[in-house]
Amino acid sequence: METLWFWLVASMIAGYVILDGFDLGAGALHLFLARTAEERDQVLGAIGPFWDGNEVWLIAGGGTLYFAFPSLYASAFSGFYLPLMCVLWLLLLRGIAIEARHLMRDVLWTPFWDVVFCGASALLAIFFGAALGNVVRGVPLDANFEFFLPLWTDFRVSAEPGILDWYTILVALLAFATLLQHGALWVAYRTHEPVESRALAAANTAWWIVLLLVPAVTFASYSVRPALFSNFAASPAGTVFPLLAAGGLFQVKRAKTPLARFFGSCAYIAGMLTSLVFSLYPSVLPAIDGPGLTVYNAAAAQYGLQAGLVWWIPGFIIACGYAVFIYRRFAGKVDKPAAT
Repeated sequence: METLWFWLVASMIAGYVILDGFDLGAGALHLFLARTAEERDQVLGAIGPFWDGNEVWLIAGGGTLYFAFPSLYASAFSGFYLPLMCVLWLLLLRGIAIEARHLMRDVLWTPFWDVVFCGASALLAIFFGAALGNVVRGVPLDANFEFFLPLWTDFRVSAEPGILDWYTILVALLAFATLLQHGALWVAYRTHEPVESRALAAANTAWWIVLLLVPAVTFASYSVRPALFSNFAASPAGTVFPLLAAGGLFQVKRAKTPLARFFGSCAYIAGMLTSLVFSLYPSVLPAIDGPGLTVYNAAAAQYGLQAGLVWWIPGFIIACGYAVFIYRRFAGKVDKPAAT
């Protein structure tokens, strides 16, 4: 039951990254893809019907994590208190910027909110990537599974690390490039010329950066945590996950239409995240010098996990149904700026 919940939480987090990832990437790029106010409206219209619904998956994933692995939730949210507060403020600023830009049409305030939206989106992608790097690298858990990390120390991977070091920054750069590619492809699918061509050019540039960073991050991950890939040796069937990532990245480059390329980006992100989850299992928060928190010592009681599954399934079906309806309802190109 613990393993099942481990994969359920992982799938919800992967779903959030895929869905909210494209509007983070679009937000980080929109000042560079759009040259006029009308073009910026078009880019924002491309994500307008979706962005707030996408963030529901972050809340749902956090709630599922709290329910299934309360020890992990308590340890991670106290240890990562500083970056989590930064993420909260960035989410708030991003939402405020979208709404305020729509409501406050002014020669001064509109450009200001455009910059806030762009900066908050870019920083969120970087913060999420750095958080992922911290999970892979491990944290200095004590005997009570507690820790606290400053924003940085000496930027080395050591027994007393910070949130930011050379490794987590490298992972953050890969995450940033990945979401830029993801967002650019979504914008290309939803917008008209000349924004579409600029978005495809941005996606092509990001693709090359991703292609260079993936092997660099893979090698760095092995140097930081050599046991990370042992699960693939023990269970070769797990190679389906990196193969999914490689196939998705190939489709991003070779597919003919922006939508097909976007689906390739979705497959690449899903493959990368599931590869990481498979590599970490049974750990959910590794320690730098120990086993850390696992699915067994961090999970809730068996009865709670079994009863919770009964309620989780219909809630998940409703959320998926809402997402399918919204994405089908607003499929295709944005003909005019959509209300946000």
